[in-house]
Amino acid sequence: MLKALIVFSTRKGYTEGIAKEIAAGIRLEGVEAKMVNVINIKKAEDLEGYDAYLFGSATYGGQMMRGMETMLFMADNLDLEGKVGGSFGAFGWSGEAPGRIFDTMKNIFNMDMVKEPLRIKNIFKKGDKEIAQEYGREIGKKLKKEI
Repeated sequence: MLKALIVFSTRKGYTEGIAKEIAAGIRLEGVEAKMVNVINIKKAEDLEGYDAYLFGSATYGGQMMRGMETMLFMADNLDLEGKVGGSFGAFGWSGEAPGRIFDTMKNIFNMDMVKEPLRIKNIFKKGDKEIAQEYGREIGKKLKKEI
């Protein structure tokens, strides 16, 4: 079975909420989805063995959270080239983190990214759950086409 790993960094739970909805969308496409809080990633090997990767962080002060930044440095030691990827995150004002993660995954890891980063201000707002689920479905569909 195809497997996707969703790693998130959250402060107030919004980015984790986005991750849950993305995972639901991936599962609707028949792909296994595993969610992991970035604080549980201790070494690069914790990231191995997946067909797709989604990394998400809240934006604080225009930056991604430090745990996500550290995890991306670890992920640079893996061969993620050509793997399906996506990025996401919650934000209050500016929302730069998902774009910075996306650019790292696309331009440094050379991953096959789904359209664009997903930025959601409040996952609990009407309609945003569906947007996140659709993003997950797009990952699942893209992954199945890669086979």
